[in-house]
This record gives sequence, structure tokens and C-alpha cells, in this order.
Amino acid sequence: MTDLSQAIASRLNIKANCVEATLALLDDGATIPFISRYRKERTGNLNELQIHEIAKLAGQLRELEKRKAYVSEVIAAAGGMTPELAARIAEADAVTLEDLYLPYKPKRRTRATVARERGLEPLAKIIMSGNVADVRPIASRYVTAEVPDGDAAIAGASDIIAEWVSEHSHTRDVVRSRMRRFAELQSKVVKGKENDARNYRSYFDFSSRLSRIASHNYLAIRRAEREGLLKVSFVAPDEDIIETIKRFYVKSKMSRAVADIMSSAVADAYKRLIRPSIENELAAEIKEKADCDAIAMFSENARQLLLAPPLHHKAVLAIDPGYRTGCKIVCLDKQGNLLHHGVIYPTPPQNDIDGATCTLQKLVATYEIDAIALGNGTASRDTEKVLRSIKFPRPVEIFIVNENGASVYSASETAREEFPDYDVTVRGAVSIGRRLIDPLAELVKIDPKSIGVGQYQHDVNQSSLHDSLDFTVTSCVNTVGVNINTASRQLLAYVAGIGPQLAANIVNYRTEHGDFVRKADVLQVPRMGAKAFAQAAGFMRIPDGKSKLDNTGVHPESYPIVKRMAADLGVPVETMIGSEDLLKTLDLHRYESETVGQETLRDIIAELLKPGHDPRTDARTANFDPEITELEDVREGMVLEGVVNNITAFGAFVDVGLHESGLVHISQLADRRVSSPAEVVKINQIVKVRVIGVDFERRRLSLSMKDV
Repeated sequence: MTDLSQAIASRLNIKANCVEATLALLDDGATIPFISRYRKERTGNLNELQIHEIAKLAGQLRELEKRKAYVSEVIAAAGGMTPELAARIAEADAVTLEDLYLPYKPKRRTRATVARERGLEPLAKIIMSGNVADVRPIASRYVTAEVPDGDAAIAGASDIIAEWVSEHSHTRDVVRSRMRRFAELQSKVVKGKENDARNYRSYFDFSSRLSRIASHNYLAIRRAEREGLLKVSFVAPDEDIIETIKRFYVKSKMSRAVADIMSSAVADAYKRLIRPSIENELAAEIKEKADCDAIAMFSENARQLLLAPPLHHKAVLAIDPGYRTGCKIVCLDKQGNLLHHGVIYPTPPQNDIDGATCTLQKLVATYEIDAIALGNGTASRDTEKVLRSIKFPRPVEIFIVNENGASVYSASETAREEFPDYDVTVRGAVSIGRRLIDPLAELVKIDPKSIGVGQYQHDVNQSSLHDSLDFTVTSCVNTVGVNINTASRQLLAYVAGIGPQLAANIVNYRTEHGDFVRKADVLQVPRMGAKAFAQAAGFMRIPDGKSKLDNTGVHPESYPIVKRMAADLGVPVETMIGSEDLLKTLDLHRYESETVGQETLRDIIAELLKPGHDPRTDARTANFDPEITELEDVREGMVLEGVVNNITAFGAFVDVGLHESGLVHISQLADRRVSSPAEVVKINQIVKVRVIGVDFERRRLSLSMKDV
């Protein structure tokens, strides 16, 4: 068992042998979805999140080992390495390692550097030893053209002492510990910026212990600081910390004069060198934690949105509502292909309701429309009112679709590739319609940051955000699986083992040669090797292929097992698939081997029971109050139906059919104490809410889910 596996196992509370096996699979090029789904026996049934954490932590620890090797090399070259220091480096975490490296780190020109150049380091050592009663006679020996008198010599030596104190790892650790426990973050509004900063009113005179500050508060304060609206400061018990440090350096044997010099040097070290450094370090630490919290929240919201219920196998008429420029309409077939586009004007200023009604009735009949997807943007409620008044020639469901990011898609290179002959208005309406047909397939085409379910997503570490969202999208795509014959290049790119270039090759091959009839045919695609196919095959689906197994999540490597099962039952594989009566008679222990255990076998049976199963539920829509179309229509005490469209650390936002989403604060989500809104609500959940406050000036709506 490697030290790396042991370290990760200890940190994540996972068995070391499971970590070891997971690392071996990752190092061999296996993807996280493949490992979690098809290598359960090897990993001890670890899920995707656990494997992702192992991969992240392994990367961090390997980088730390590289850094330790570099630091050790530098210290050894400087002649400072000792067995004790080597042992401390070996055991150090990232923060402690940098403290140990600090005395040997190349420095910019400092006051201590200048003092050393003037030959004052020996004097600094004499003072720090505390073995002399009076430093001044000794200091006079260091007077030169650059050191005019004894006071200047003592001042220069004090600068060197201050640097030594500031670089001592134990000293820094003490300061770090005290500031973590007792320092506060304070914010005050910049004078004269009160109106500009009204959205940050909660932070006009704010104070919180660093150890207790909520992540969303910290991100909001720092954003306001960058915008020049708040002045932010750290407040720490400086004098108490200085007195603590002094005890390490000011010894009882020292004369009063030497003790005074040392006390001043320690205070200078803290105020000028240590405190600013530790303050920056702690700010980065809090920012990293806040980023992690915000990214985790955003990723989970994105997961819920990506896995929103689809409206499979329905022809859709999509409407991108508007006023002056009208409502853009498109008709899509059951696969989301564009059949028709146009514009109607049922809203002000034209109010051509009769013309819009006639057009929509005709389109519903002509294209056998099953559902209408109405974007929730400007003019949505006015358009909805018209739609619900129309008597259509066939049953039609009306769905309100969140259009966040549709404009981003419509102007993207992907949209231009799909619809080179249409403008952004048509592309945007198509995106709205396709989001109803299959949210996952459509949303993967845009940057997840644009889908409107984040919290300060533009303020967090963008690299970490990208990695987390990429993992989330990949997880969602592979959880659902993809129809290899209809999936877009963007959707295929997220299938385990494929990536953008291979996805493009698959689409090009499909266009040239027609639909795939067997999963194995994908091996004919240029650059599709056996290794990539092994990673991807289990997540591909061919609904109308030559083998019903190809429309399941059973991996092709397990097809021989399925054939053995069918042979034991004396029926064709096609007869066994979907037959609960046959499958429940199988003794799974007969099919175990060194590489296949009960976990894999149970998964195989689950897939055989429900071939082509989509884990997502059916699409639903909220029933907005037809009398509530503007914020001015809302009154306290009203009970409204809405849909959760964003979840943050401090509450959930609910769309009740207005331009402004209302906030259900975390304290108003339930009658019990709630530590996270995610305990109570999910994205796209339909909820009943009561209005408890309307702020017309700031266009804010406060809601409650208590006693509704």
C-alpha cells in the first residue's frame, strides 16, 4: 500500500485498498463514470463523488510532494538542511511547508537585506542572544559611512531580528492560530456611496469573526469592495498577539535595554511583516472555502437543472415572447428538428390577438403539436394569458420554460453551426423548445455559468468552477446515457472516454454512413480505439438497433454473461430482456467470477428489467396566478404557486410568474431549523409560497413556505 493511498484514505475516511484500486484505474486512463459504474468490485462500490475526491486529492498531494522535493533541494543547497528539518518537511502540509521554506526563499530587497549589506548581522545575533547588558558600546563598533551612529546600527540590527522573527515557523503558526480564532472581518459603506450600494445594505456596518463568516456573506462583501462600495478591514487582538510572541524572544535574563530592543523588533515584525502576510493568507483561505461552498452549491443546482424532466417524443411549438418585436415562434418535430418559424404579435403595442390565435391554431394542426414551450422572459405572462384563452384543434399542454442562457446559445458558434441560415431570434426560440423536449441535450451546448442557477459564480476561482461543472455535466450525461444516433456533437463530447474531437468524428461518420445498428460499429469511427470504446460503450444507447442489449446500460464486456443467463433459462436474450418473471428466477451466484461480483450482476439485472430506461421523471409546469403579472399586483398574505429556479446558501428563489423571482429565506423554508436550503427544495420543484414582503423600490419579493 502506497503512502499516497494511505494519506487519501485517512483524509477521506475510505478504505486504503479501495483508494489504491481507484488510483490504479485512474492512472491507467479510466474515467470516473466508467469506474463508478463498471468497476464496483475493485473500488468497493465507491460512487462518482468519492472517486472525484480521490482524484482531486491525489493531484494535490502529488503536487505537494513535488514542492517538498524542490524546497528540500533549495534548503540543502543553502546548507540549511538538518535531519530535524528534513523530518518536519516530510510531515508538513502546504502551509507549514511554506513557513519552513520562508527563511531560504529568494527575497526582494528589504530593510533587513540593506542592514546585512552594511555588516549588521553580527550585531543582530549579539542582541538576540541576550548575553550583553549594554548594546550601545558594541553598536558603536559598527559605525561606518552608511551607519552614522550607534542608534542607526541598532535600528538596522532590529530590522534583521524582525525578519528572523517573521520567518520563524512557530511564530507564524501562533499568529495564524490566534487570528483564525479571534480576528474579525468588518465592512463599512464608503461615504457618499450609500445609494449605489443599496443592494449591499446588509453590509453597511457589518462585523463577523473570520471563523464564523458565511461564505455568501464573504463573497458579497468582497464583490462590493471591488466595486468601490464598501471598505473592508481585518480587526485582530494585535497587542495580545504581540505579547504572546514576545514570550518566545524576550527572555528574563536579558537586561532592560536589550529587552526593550527585542520587544520593539518583535512588535515591528508582527505589524510590518507577519500580520499583513497572515492576513493575506487567511483571506485567501476564507476565499477558497467560500469558493468551494459556492461552487458546490452551483454544481448541485446545475445537476438538478440538467436532470430536469424531459418531454420525450412530443412535437413542440416554442415561443420566445416579446413586446415591440413580437413573439418569435418555431415548430419542432419530436426529435427537435426545426420545421417552421415565424412571428406573432399578441402583446402590446400591436395586441393582434386574433391574428396570433389563427396562426397558432393552424400551426398546431399542421405540425400535430403536442406541447407549447413558452419562455419565461419579457412578455411571458401576457403571452401565456393569450395562449390559455385559445381553443386549439388538438390537446396541447403549455409549459413555462426557463430561458436563462438561450440568448448565449443563440449567438454561439454551436448555434451558428446548427442553424447557419437563421438569425439569433430563431435560434433562441429553438433552444427554448428543445429545453422542454430534452433539457440535458440542449443545456450542454452552453457554458453552465450562463444557465442562471449560480451564486456569485463570476467571483469564484474560475478554474475550480470549470472543473466542477465539467464533472457535473459529465456525470449527468453518463447517468442518463445518450442515443448514439441522435446525440449532438456537444452531448457526445461528455460521454466517458470520448471528448470533443472523437465526438465530431462520430457525428461525421454517422452523417456519411447512416445510423449505427450495433454498438460495436462505433469502432469503425476514425480514432475510436478499443480503450476509448471500452470507456464509452456502456453509456451509449441504440434504441432501434439489431440487439436489444445495445439499448441498455449493460456494458458489452458483460454481454457473454447475459447470453449465459438466457441459455440457462432456455430462451433468447430478447425474450429475457424486460421479463421480471424470468429474471427473478436466476441464481446470480452462478455468474460470479474474479472480476464480476454481486454489485455488477445486480446492475445487469436492473438494466435488463428496464431497457432504455430514463432516470428522469416526466415534465411538469407550475400554474401561475393569472391575476398576478406585475410586482405591483402582489400583496402581503397572498398564496401563490411557483417553481424553484435557484438555490443559494441563504435561501431559494422561486419564480411565481413575475419578472422578479421571490426569495424564500432559509429561515422561511420550513417550521424546523434548516442548515441548507437543499434539505427542503430542489431546482424545478413546484411549491406553494406565501408573500411576506414586497419591496417596490428594490424590486424584491419576500416569500415563505411556512404554514402554506
